[in-house]
Parts: sequence; structure tokens; C-alpha cells
Amino acid sequence: MSPKIAGFLVILGVFMIVEWINLGFNLADGHPTGFYVVHGILIGVNVILGAVLAVIGWRGLREAGIRRRKEGAG
Repeated sequence: MSPKIAGFLVILGVFMIVEWINLGFNLADGHPTGFYVVHGILIGVNVILGAVLAVIGWRGLREAGIRRRKEGAG
């Protein structure tokens, strides 16, 4: 994975986590219970997906750094 793609995945993952948690705090009162259940599930799934993307990107960045050091030393 290229460092650009890995960096994009980290940024996208962090953005997803921040955005969906923010949405959770901004849900207004007065909706039926089903509304909150559905949005709670959406928030949970998207936060998990954001974390997975960020971890994949972080591993890609770390791997690219290791690869770059090996090529520089060789």
C-alpha cells in the first residue's frame, strides 16, 4: 500500500469516528425509540468501520516507513 493511500485511510477513519460521534451528540429529543435505536446502530457500525480503516492505514504507513528504511540501508 502506498503511503498516500495509507494516509488517506487514517484521515478518513478519524473523520468518520469524529463525525459519527458528533452526530450522536446532536440527535434531538422527541423522536420515537426506533429512531434512536436505528441511529445508535448506524453510529456504532460506522465508528467501528472508521477504527478499522484507521488501523489499516496506520499499519500501511508503518509498513511503508519500514520498507523505506530497508531500501535506504540496502
